[in-house]
Amino acid sequence: MRVVLAEDLFLLRDGLVRLLEAYGFEIAAAVESGPELARALAESEPDVAVVDVRLPPTHTDEGLQCALRARQDRPGLPVLVLSQHVEQLYARELLADGSGGIGYLLKDRVFDAEQFVDAVRRVAAGGTAMDPQVIQQLLARRADDRPLGRLTPRELEVLELMAQGRSNAAIAGQLVVTERAIAKHTSNIFAKLGLEVSDDDNRRVLAVLAHLDRDR
Repeated sequence: MRVVLAEDLFLLRDGLVRLLEAYGFEIAAAVESGPELARALAESEPDVAVVDVRLPPTHTDEGLQCALRARQDRPGLPVLVLSQHVEQLYARELLADGSGGIGYLLKDRVFDAEQFVDAVRRVAAGGTAMDPQVIQQLLARRADDRPLGRLTPRELEVLELMAQGRSNAAIAGQLVVTERAIAKHTSNIFAKLGLEVSDDDNRRVLAVLAHLDRDR
């Protein structure tokens, strides 16, 4: 599996390269700036991109902007954002296009190698890997909007877990209820948000986020 990695801090970049290689990934490119990332994504045709949000030269949002442009040229390109910050505008745009694997992890909340490697593999396979704090911030912005305001507290809780990429069975286990109860909640959520129910957990997460973003 070929990976393009973008991280401006040398020690962290080198550590991520060594970690990924140890788990069998091929590093197609490891870069430190926005322009380098843009070239690497265009030339290397990676299976997944792991990008920081803030890269030189401006240290603002080059990583996310490069990822968005790359996905315009190659729809569905799997992207895992690894950052210290939640950049809501571009993060929501990245999530809302509804195609390919997407992940957004916060650096200070990645606690072990297995967690990170699992996230890279899941995103590369077309799934999602979202830090709960990222989801909370993205959904909180819409908390007072009419569609989301129709949901009950329990449905909002289920929605947050859905957005993390969890299946109905996993949600039922965490909330200590039956899977049938979660199925009913998810059906109500989609009905209230005007979304079609899908058996694909990853697609339903992207659909929910796209819907929330659409009324911005």
